Amino acid sequence: MAAFADFRAQFPTVETKLYLNSGSYGLLANSVRAGMTHYLDNRTEHGADWGGWVGLEGEVRDRVARLLGASSRDVAVTASASAGINAVASCIDFGARPKAVVSNYEFPTSAQIWHAQEKRGAQVVHVAEAADRTIPVAHFDAAIDEHTAIVTLSHVCYRHGAKLPAEAIRDIARIAHERGALVILDCYQSIGTERIDVQSLGVDFCVGGMLKYLLGSAGSGFLWAREALTTTLLPGTSGWFAQADINAMDIFANDPSPDARRFQAGTPPVPSLYTARAGLDLILATGVDAIEARVRGLTRYALDRLREAGIAVATPDQDALRGPMIAIPARDEMALVDYLAERDMVVSCRDGNIRAGFHAYNIEAEVDRFVAALVASGLCRDTATLAAA
Repeated sequence: MAAFADFRAQFPTVETKLYLNSGSYGLLANSVRAGMTHYLDNRTEHGADWGGWVGLEGEVRDRVARLLGASSRDVAVTASASAGINAVASCIDFGARPKAVVSNYEFPTSAQIWHAQEKRGAQVVHVAEAADRTIPVAHFDAAIDEHTAIVTLSHVCYRHGAKLPAEAIRDIARIAHERGALVILDCYQSIGTERIDVQSLGVDFCVGGMLKYLLGSAGSGFLWAREALTTTLLPGTSGWFAQADINAMDIFANDPSPDARRFQAGTPPVPSLYTARAGLDLILATGVDAIEARVRGLTRYALDRLREAGIAVATPDQDALRGPMIAIPARDEMALVDYLAERDMVVSCRDGNIRAGFHAYNIEAEVDRFVAALVASGLCRDTATLAAA
């Protein structure tokens, strides 16, 4: 833990709150707060600094590329993960290949975007989870065929924290490519807490955002696209920052950038870029591998303490099958969220579970306090009752 004392010291909220809500919004670091102050000072001093802001966008692009093991040319800076997914969806001709295969791990925005394409001829096919909340590769194998245009995957399910392991993502991507389909991965619920190598995974697109485990703020996201696709796919959405020359100001043509910027749109989310850069710098300086080991250790410790307390858990126990979040079935999830909040413990809830999202600023003593509060609440489902159900 000593190695992370300086990291934890960046987050003043931990002095007053037991914060386990990083899967909703990461804590505010001092350096990230300073990033926002820098933006405000810049605005006060200069009014407008378009040259500086364009350069800042490039700095954010470079840092995201480092996290993904990719080239910065293949990264688009977006206002959200939704913006990136919509840009990809706008490229697809559903007349030629109507099927969109959507995992049931998806966050609503992803699935909703693909269902929105039904007016363009899309046929959405969902891939269900198994009883243990994993999604076997065989389920994707059965759903993907020669009519499939796109396969959408979420690395970690936002409802219960189960994860598609790297080998499964690679197998799904191979099956999709053999049948002529593209693959898009949403890593919003994992990036910043583990290494994600998009080249090794074999996917075609990857989206995420800054406000959770990347420690930035709302209003900024990213889309990575495989290099070959930036010259073959033409988004139906565009804007001046998607052009080959953002200074051309040509109203008589659409001249898309030859790199991933073609998936962008208009004015970038300038204030959020300042916080995004600061959050990314904090993650990169600490080291993704070190954070991954720390978070895995914390979730392992939490699972062991919960099991000892007889509290049921909805998240897979195997290290390879879970992300940074643990989901705990509750008798009344909203009442339990409120009970914990009254004791300065911050969690969220989804689908009948409360969610505890861990980051490297958490410590084992917080896990002990959290489990003790769950036991005292009487609002958790116990392992025996859940097994009988």
